[in-house]
Amino acid sequence: MPSTTERRPLPFLVSVLAMGTFLMGTSEFVVAGLLPDIAGDLAIGISEAGLLVTAFAIGMIATPAVAVAVLRVPERTTLLLSLAVFAAGHVVVALTDELSVVLVARFVTALVTGAFWSIAASVGARVSGPDDAARAIGMVLSGGILATVIGVPLGSVAGQLVGWRGPFWILAGLALLATVPVARIVPGGRSASTTVPLREQTAALMSRRLWVVMAACVLVTSAVMSTYSFIAPLLTERAGLSAELLPVGLAIFGVGAVTGTLGSGRLAGRAPYGTALSGGIAVVAALALLGAVSDHAAPAIALLAIAGLAGLGMNPVLMSMAVRFAEGAPTLATSLCTSMFNLGTAMGSAVTARAIGVFGPASIPVVGAAFAAALLVPLATLVIMARPGHGHRAGTTPQHDALVS
Repeated sequence: MPSTTERRPLPFLVSVLAMGTFLMGTSEFVVAGLLPDIAGDLAIGISEAGLLVTAFAIGMIATPAVAVAVLRVPERTTLLLSLAVFAAGHVVVALTDELSVVLVARFVTALVTGAFWSIAASVGARVSGPDDAARAIGMVLSGGILATVIGVPLGSVAGQLVGWRGPFWILAGLALLATVPVARIVPGGRSASTTVPLREQTAALMSRRLWVVMAACVLVTSAVMSTYSFIAPLLTERAGLSAELLPVGLAIFGVGAVTGTLGSGRLAGRAPYGTALSGGIAVVAALALLGAVSDHAAPAIALLAIAGLAGLGMNPVLMSMAVRFAEGAPTLATSLCTSMFNLGTAMGSAVTARAIGVFGPASIPVVGAAFAAALLVPLATLVIMARPGHGHRAGTTPQHDALVS
């Protein structure tokens, strides 16, 4: 493996794919900064408005089914169709006043978002080669995380200026514009993995280590996104931050998330287990402290940024592990990761919404800290399973041990 000082630049295609995940990440998370406006306009409570987050996450849970359905469709075609449906879904949200219609549109939008994310990660890893696969996945995912730095704060500002529907119109237009570089740069035809029979690809998903990684994917996003999804009431109602300064808090969280995603992608090839476990410990500490100081804006924002850095920074590490454990089925592996990340978001946001209804905004970081504590179990299990000789007892191959040890 080349040293960090000799790393070659990633293919430009990876940046194009990251641009697409940026738009979709903005769509997924922009609701966090608009919840009070959406609730007021639709005459519903904050907990009900939070269903927009949950509906999107549930749609992305179905990512593996979508990945199987398009397995023999050229990847470029799938990416372009995903962007087109994404744009249409946002137009529907911008035009309706019915919560049920909004939720259905969010669900459908999430289905194509999951397809785009998983295929983009798989393509990025393949074109970058095995030595740079984790770095490429980190780059692709960083587009979605960068949305928390730029897209979500800008969406919050736009929502304050022109109403919460404005960001949805903007995202629809940008998605259509994004089809141009995707159509020109993403290779046509099907990837080599589509020639592998589906039965063989699903058999590659039977690794015990893979499903421990899946458990970690669920719990890390349950911890971080259960808190981030309700960042607006946490910072404005609990910490007393003015609505005008909310985009600043969103941006600071996003800077931490992007820093963690890019940094962990570089570390994953050298120390994947140590990187993941240390990240999990940091999330527990940050959210536990947040529960104690959530009524003070400055420390609350700082601790949220640390949780984003450590927690979301684990995503490319976990996804690169999944691709290696499920050798021969990279698209299914990345789609499973995407599904599990969003299962965690759905679980976390649903539990937190209920907790807010009973205990108020002070309960938001408490729920996140509880999920983070549970996260340490699969992370510690991965460390134990990585010990020499354990891979054979766990049913993995020597090649898997060599790839991830």
